[in-house]
Amino acid sequence: MSIQTASRLISLDALRGFTIAAMIMVNSPGSWSHIYAPLAHKAWNGITPTDLIFPFFIFVVGVSIALAYGKKLKEGKPAADVYRKILWRSLKIFAVGVFLNLYPSFDFADVRIAGVLQRIAIVFMVCALLFLTTGFKKQAIAGAFILIAYWISMTFISTPGSEKPMLEPGINLAAWVDSFMLPGRMWQQTWDPEGFFSTLPAIASGITGLLVGALLSSPKTIEKKISFLLIGGILSLIAGYLWSIHFPLNKNLWTSSYVLVSSGYAAISLAVFMYLIDKRGNHNIAKPFVIFGSNAITVYVLAWLADYLFSGINFGGSNFKDHFMIFFTGWGFEPKFSSMMYAMFYTALMYIPAWILFRKKIFIKL
Repeated sequence: MSIQTASRLISLDALRGFTIAAMIMVNSPGSWSHIYAPLAHKAWNGITPTDLIFPFFIFVVGVSIALAYGKKLKEGKPAADVYRKILWRSLKIFAVGVFLNLYPSFDFADVRIAGVLQRIAIVFMVCALLFLTTGFKKQAIAGAFILIAYWISMTFISTPGSEKPMLEPGINLAAWVDSFMLPGRMWQQTWDPEGFFSTLPAIASGITGLLVGALLSSPKTIEKKISFLLIGGILSLIAGYLWSIHFPLNKNLWTSSYVLVSSGYAAISLAVFMYLIDKRGNHNIAKPFVIFGSNAITVYVLAWLADYLFSGINFGGSNFKDHFMIFFTGWGFEPKFSSMMYAMFYTALMYIPAWILFRKKIFIKL
C-alpha cells in the first residue's frame, strides 16, 4: 500500500515516527547500569543524541500545528469549536501523562504531576492558541522574548538563599520556582526536568516548529524549502553554541542555548528527510517510521505500560529483561551491547501494534 498522500508531508510523519522510535529505544535499555554514552542523557551540562529526542518531538508538534491548523483556518472552521478541541486534547494528553506516573502502584500520596506528556500537552495548547491568534512575526518575537527572559532570569537573578545566580541541580531559580508552583512529588526531590519554569523555553522549542511550519506552508519550491531549512538550522546551531558559552547546553533546565541547538539539528534533520523522502521519493525507507508516527503518542503510552510486563513481573526468579541480559551476556556479548539489543528488540516489538493500527487505518488522537 502506498503511503503517499496529497495532503500530508511524508517526511514530517517519518521524522515524528523516527523520534518516537528513538524515544522508546533510549527509555528501554536492558540494564540502566550498562548504556552506551550516546544512548544516555548527560547528567547535567552538555548534550548527547539522546538529549535531542524530546525537543525534536516538540519541534515536530509545532510544525504539525502550523500545517494542520493553517488548513482549518483556510476552511473557515468555527473558532470556538477549534479552541474547544485544542483545550480538550491538551487536557487528555496531560491526564494520560499523570496516569503513567501513577502506574502501576497508583500511590496518589506520592504522585508526580510533571512529565513528558504533560509538557507536550502544555506546549501544544500554548503554541496552537498562539498560532491561531498571531502571525509569523509575533510568533518569532514571542519565541525570542521567552528565550531572552529565561536566560536573564536564570543567569542574572540570584536564587533566594544564595549570593549569586546558580545553575546547579536543585539550587537554581527553576528548581526554586517549581518548589512553589509544581504540585506533587518532583522527579529528583528538589528538582524536576519537566518542571513548570523550564516548560517556558520548551514552548519556544514549539514556536521554532511553528516558524518552520509557516515555511513549509508557503508556495516556495521544495528545493528552496530544503535550502532555507538547512540555512536556518545552521544559523540556529551557531547561535546556540555561541550562547552556550554563557548559558550552557542543558536539557534538564531546557536552557535557551539548548533550544536553539536542538531546533537547529531538528531543522537540518527535517531538511534531510524532505530531500530523501519527498524530493527523491524514497517512500519505502520512510514507511516504518511513518507507521510509528501515525499513532505516535499512543505507541509511546503503550510502550510505557507494556514495560511493566517485561521488567516488573518475575518468573523463574527474575523478570524478562534480566533473563534477556543473562542469556546474551552468557553467550559472550558485552553488557552494554546486550542492553542495546534489548532496547532494539523492545522497540521492534512496539512496532507490531503500530503496524496493526496503521494497516486497519486506526489513528488514535488523544
